[in-house]
Amino acid sequence: MNQPPPTGPPTPPSASPRGTDLSERYGVPAPWRRTALLASVAVVALVFVGWVAWAAWFHGSPAVESELTAYDVAGEHSATAVVQVSLERGVDASCRVRALAEDHMTVGELAFTPTDGRNEVEVRTERRATSVELVGCTTPDQQRPR
Repeated sequence: MNQPPPTGPPTPPSASPRGTDLSERYGVPAPWRRTALLASVAVVALVFVGWVAWAAWFHGSPAVESELTAYDVAGEHSATAVVQVSLERGVDASCRVRALAEDHMTVGELAFTPTDGRNEVEVRTERRATSVELVGCTTPDQQRPR
């Protein structure tokens, strides 16, 4: 069988599969670049892990924590709440409780400065309350009620 002659320009010797070594054509990257990249990634990962650990510790140990342990609707215009507060030493805190009516409207609210331990407070209401809720306690550095 006769094969037709090749058409087009002849292939130069440098384009042969053996002559296309990319490192010869473009050069080899400097060996320090890989080390620098790995060191940079390690530093960024270490900083990120440190930040996550700090955030978990900071938000996991607030300066003030509170819990509504009991409430009593004393009459037509008052309700009593018992709030258990855990304060760090020397921290100024503020707590807030709300009295709610049967239709879930706020009928009374009280902000008070707590002491460490049991706090019993009376909330004045505009009409009969059916429940009392603890909004929470905050400090100047801790704006989210706890």
